[in-house]
Amino acid sequence: MSKQAMREEAERLIRESMERKTLVVKQGDTRIMSTCGKCGAENKVSAPKGVSRVSFNCKECGHAQVTL
Repeated sequence: MSKQAMREEAERLIRESMERKTLVVKQGDTRIMSTCGKCGAENKVSAPKGVSRVSFNCKECGHAQVTL
């Protein structure tokens, strides 16, 4: 089976399952990679749908801050 045939088969299966309402597509929380302003550590912050600025504490130094 070629790549094109596999792509077409996957699209067909998704289309059929969406017609039967067995597959539900929904939006979840956004994951933001933020850098600490004090120590420079990378932090993974979860933000609810529609919110762009989330307050969090750094996982390394505990400094309280807000994402941009």
